[in-house]
Parts: sequence; structure tokens; C-alpha cells
Amino acid sequence: MTDTVLSQITALKDASADALRTRWRELFDSEPPPYNRRFLENRLAYRIQELAYGGLSKATLDRLQAMAKQYESQTVADRKKRQPMRPIAGTKLIREWQGIEHCVTVRPNDFEYLGRPFKSLSSIANEITGTKWNGWVFFGLKSQ
Repeated sequence: MTDTVLSQITALKDASADALRTRWRELFDSEPPPYNRRFLENRLAYRIQELAYGGLSKATLDRLQAMAKQYESQTVADRKKRQPMRPIAGTKLIREWQGIEHCVTVRPNDFEYLGRPFKSLSSIANEITGTKWNGWVFFGLKSQ
């Protein structure tokens, strides 16, 4: 590997399919998968950088393994279930209503308004306005 990393990666674009497969065997010590050219180029480019600069940190690998274990423990239905479109915990939602600014803090499982927990934004909007509102619309998170 006397070439620079950048020149090795650049050479992948002009290499023949046979040359890519040969390079795969050199870098991975295994037969290349039967995927398209773009996949081989991208994976080879990553491997070249990985060998030159090092792979993922131990902390990142540990985190990925923990996430995989958590994913394995879920049922198929849980994995397919769409996560609600919810702001990240800690986000402050600010809305001015009749000249008064109201601030809501998003928490992991609920919302906090005036130091009190609320299960939904709609209940907070009702508290502020005295009428029924869609909380997502009231705080500008969804168009009407």
C-alpha cells in the first residue's frame, strides 16, 4: 500500500469489475459478494480507509452491539411499529397566546407546562385557551 488512500479510492472508479473483485480478495481475504459495482466500490473505499486510519472506536462498537441486542429482543410487530413524530426530549415549545408567551418542555414520556406533567399537547392547549385544540397544530408542529 504505497499509494495514498485518496489515490487508491480514486482508482476504484476506473477499475474493471474483475479488478474490483481481485482487490476485494486482497482486502477482505474472502470472495466478493454478488452485488453491484457501486456496492463493491463503496465497501472497498471504506475498507481502504479503515486499514489506513483505523476502524470504529470501542465505544461505538459497544453502542452498536447494545443497539443490536435491544433490536433482537423486540418482536417483529414492535420493530415495524412506526415511532410517533415527537420532538426530542428537552425541546422547548414556545407559543404566544393573547400576548402571553407559553413554554412547554418535551420530556421522554410526557410534556411539562407550568411545572406540571401533561400526557398530551392537546391538554396543554386546552389549559391555555380554554377550548379544544389539536395540540400539534396549536404549537405549530403540524399544519391544520
